[in-house]
Amino acid sequence: MKILLRLFGLVHGLMACLFACAALMLIVIAAHMGWLAVMGAWDRAAAQAVIGAIGILTVAVVALQIAETIIEEEVIRDADISAPTRVRRFLSRFLVVIVVALSIEGLVATFKAQEDPMQLVYAASILVGVGVLLAAWGLFIHLNRSAEELEPGAMEDAKREDHKVR
Repeated sequence: MKILLRLFGLVHGLMACLFACAALMLIVIAAHMGWLAVMGAWDRAAAQAVIGAIGILTVAVVALQIAETIIEEEVIRDADISAPTRVRRFLSRFLVVIVVALSIEGLVATFKAQEDPMQLVYAASILVGVGVLLAAWGLFIHLNRSAEELEPGAMEDAKREDHKVR
């Protein structure tokens, strides 16, 4: 069983590396797009290219944050995510990144919709989805707190493991 658990750690490490590599490639692509926009005519098309680069950078941030979360939670801490405290902490880290990324994507889509008003439906649906996700996350945290009260030592256990990533 220990061999299987080590194998899972290696697979998680590989996945984190792949997420990090994808993020680096996206950063290079976004920088290239931004550079081309700056070197060209400074017009509406250049602004759209910069906005597109921001959208790509947002996805890169998400990929890096997912890589960091996987490394910290699954490789360094080797955390068992069965306790309510662990679930809340893990999902909260992940959802912060997703909510921020989707919010930025919604803003990027709003700017892109200036050329095509039909895209406003897409932008609005993203932003409504972010609102629903935030509300669901808040409900989850509220309901999870009562579950955490059943295991008062779980938060102290989680905090003791935090020293592993510092």
